[in-house]
Amino acid sequence: MAQSGKEDRNSDPVQGDQHITVLLNEAVDALITDVAGTYVDGTFGRGGHSRLILNSLGTSGRLIGIDKDLVAIDEGVALHHLDARFDIEHGSFAQLKSFMDARELTGKLDGVLVDLGVSSPQLDVAERGFSFLNDGPLDMRMDTTRGQSAADWVNGADESEMVRVFKAYGEERFAKRIAGAIVKRRAERPFERTLDLAKVVAEANPAWEKGKNPATRVFQAIRIEVNNELGDLEALLDQALEVLKPGGRLVVISFHSLEDRIVKRFIRHHERGLDVPAGLPLMESELNKRLKSLGKAVRATGDEVSANVRSRSAIMRIAEKIQ
Repeated sequence: MAQSGKEDRNSDPVQGDQHITVLLNEAVDALITDVAGTYVDGTFGRGGHSRLILNSLGTSGRLIGIDKDLVAIDEGVALHHLDARFDIEHGSFAQLKSFMDARELTGKLDGVLVDLGVSSPQLDVAERGFSFLNDGPLDMRMDTTRGQSAADWVNGADESEMVRVFKAYGEERFAKRIAGAIVKRRAERPFERTLDLAKVVAEANPAWEKGKNPATRVFQAIRIEVNNELGDLEALLDQALEVLKPGGRLVVISFHSLEDRIVKRFIRHHERGLDVPAGLPLMESELNKRLKSLGKAVRATGDEVSANVRSRSAIMRIAEKIQ
């Protein structure tokens, strides 16, 4: 069956040979409060944000990048050789506190930035297994050195688990029908390739959305599950409170509602402080308010969206640690 629609790509697209970072200036402006400070770019990618952060810092400023992707790590190592103010850690941003503990930086950071989602270099290389338009091994791991691949999950998860993941992470209304089709087909032979899975999903989807590939939601859901993206995000947010110093900034760029909802609720919860019964005589200082939101959510300008259509879904939230 011919596939229709365009692949839904998140941040850091490539146009020609140029790598375009979403909300680049807005994010760095929101992050940096002290040019001599210490910062973390929790999603180094290909270094778009990191390079501008370094350009904005003074000689005593410091930046640590984190990324799961081995190609990103190679890029980060090359940047480290060019600029000693920068260093890179291979792993998940969910390991933020352990990375900072090892560097004796917990409670001392001036800012943490994360730009969520899959970068176009990952999507564009068919061998990474993210794409439902280009055939490749069904992998989808951000970190190819560890963890369960998409093929492992698709061939091993029971039907009810697939339904849960497709509904929760892909908001796929035909989750049960698609999961059933996957289970039926894998009983004949296991899934190994991306286009094989995309074909089965498309054929099981009775209502194709105009302009959207029928495999989009399912592939997104599997990618989120395999990489524990939402769990890692929740871990990062909790740890950011520990590693930031008072006055330090948390800047998060999300690309779909599942991520943004988690970030929004987290900031709101720590902005309100303890949830206590109405009328309980507590002083403001006893509510343990730990964050304050800075301004409204930021979206890409019309000019940026015109130049890079993939930025249209980006939403950035900024918070500052109080205590």
